[in-house]
Amino acid sequence: MADLIAQGPQPHQRWRRVLTAGEPVLVGRDAGAWSVAWDERISRQHAEVCLRDGRLTVRKLPSGRNPIFVAGQEKDDFTLSSGEHFVIGETMFTLREDRVHVERQVPQPLEEQTFSPQLLRQIQYRHADQRLEVLSRLPEVIRGAIGDDELFIRLVNLLLAGIPRAGVVALTAVEHDAAGVEHVRILHWDRRLHVGGDFQPSRQLIQAAVRRGQSVLHVWSTGGGGSGAYTMTEDADWAFCTPLVDEACPGWAIYVAGRYQSASGLSNTPSDPTDLREDVKFGELVAAILAALRQSEQLRRRQAALSRFFAPAVSAAMHGADPDVVLAPRVADVCVLFCDLRGFSHAAERSAADLPGLLERVSRALGVATHHILAQGGVLGDFHGDAVMGFWGWPLAQDDAPARACRAALAVQREFQAASRRADDPLADFRVGIGIAAGRAVAGRIGTADQVKVTVFGPVVNLASRLEGMTKLLHAPILLDEATADFVRKQMPSHEGRCRRTARVRPYGVDGVLEVSELLPSVAEFPDLTDEHLRDYERALEQFIAGRWSDALELLHLVPAKDRVKDFLTVFIAQHGRTPPRDWDGVVTLQSK
Repeated sequence: MADLIAQGPQPHQRWRRVLTAGEPVLVGRDAGAWSVAWDERISRQHAEVCLRDGRLTVRKLPSGRNPIFVAGQEKDDFTLSSGEHFVIGETMFTLREDRVHVERQVPQPLEEQTFSPQLLRQIQYRHADQRLEVLSRLPEVIRGAIGDDELFIRLVNLLLAGIPRAGVVALTAVEHDAAGVEHVRILHWDRRLHVGGDFQPSRQLIQAAVRRGQSVLHVWSTGGGGSGAYTMTEDADWAFCTPLVDEACPGWAIYVAGRYQSASGLSNTPSDPTDLREDVKFGELVAAILAALRQSEQLRRRQAALSRFFAPAVSAAMHGADPDVVLAPRVADVCVLFCDLRGFSHAAERSAADLPGLLERVSRALGVATHHILAQGGVLGDFHGDAVMGFWGWPLAQDDAPARACRAALAVQREFQAASRRADDPLADFRVGIGIAAGRAVAGRIGTADQVKVTVFGPVVNLASRLEGMTKLLHAPILLDEATADFVRKQMPSHEGRCRRTARVRPYGVDGVLEVSELLPSVAEFPDLTDEHLRDYERALEQFIAGRWSDALELLHLVPAKDRVKDFLTVFIAQHGRTPPRDWDGVVTLQSK
């Protein structure tokens, strides 16, 4: 493994990235992680580089406008060994194979100093404008980083620019393995000059700083021409470590090492100790700002993650409130919707050779349900295989929760029905079964800050799930419990939706009796079943419950033959020879879920 280092004309125009053997990468002004955005003489995609057998193969791409120079000669295709470099425009690219060895045992430093925040606050910068100019770039460094790896590279570059005496800078992390053993990991490191041997940071110094929660300085050489007792590396006579004391950066620390005589000629001799203290103070400021901005970014990501569960109106209502309070589990009046995707098994059989395509179709199908749940102000509760659960009434009370759930269910059904009429539609093979129930339950957030699950618990959840399962038996796409059906009849306008009592059933494995109703679109949207047809069905149901099955059949014949729901009663009557059992109580006992 080796690193490719890009260095532009300015100190901060720099990156050091790890090359993976056998994996070619593109270098250019617009080449993702390998971009050199600061150099206009480099094309958007200028060269391809690949590490093979410890050597770097470089090939200029046809899109590269300007030449590549190696040892002063223009070349389009060449190889480099470790320590060698090539130049494009004003940027030098160097191949390095430096290694990191976190030293477990090192000689005791000649000098150790711990810096308290109170002490550092008293230190005045002699060149404050230069330090502030570097610090002003820190927020953009964090916001512009795509992922932690890019953040680490940018942060180390910024520290090298802000601490002229630093020969090497690293971002480290103290971690514990499963056995509780403490380890030091180097997240990223870089040195100012392409000289020196392997990087050997002091484990003792890093652990001391993290444990104490304060910056610690170690000095191994007194500077005077090699008279010191120990020098950590060729470019380090001293080092300090500054911890990031924040839960957003657990165990992180900034490690800075340098020599008393830097390339710029600045001296850090013990006779002028304020030089190092200024650098330590700068490290503290970077650590504090980084921790604060990273914590803010983590909060933003958590809010973004939670926003997937909540409708925009609900999120807006919660804005500014303490999420731990708002999302805490509590008892609430809720309305729960279960939506199950049908046709998945058949689609899987036909798409066995294109599983990624099937996954995309299933995700899109489930996305229909989640979209309409959120559009009606609901909360996404959970996913169960090819089913999704949503609910209303938490974290904000919603007096019209049943109406919202019903509008969402009808919108989902409407979209899948429209897809079924288009043979080339990706959703044409899918149908849905939806169960809706209302009642009291415990709703809230469970899990950790990193893995959050918002859900609802209680009998009403099981009831909604059972109703969804019953849609297969009763041939009704959307089924409601009594509480939801009562709300629809009394408070939901008929132009939005209608409902009819379907049957009184005893669910499989349950002793209680449940009156089930079907939710239907308006007459204008579904003219095949008029309001008169629904009244005929409900009159037939009354006769069926009363045991007058001949009368029930006559009324059922008034309902259009394409209505599959009436088949449930018709088939049941036929199976019993049109004669109710002696112990008939008007309830159909279901033999399966």
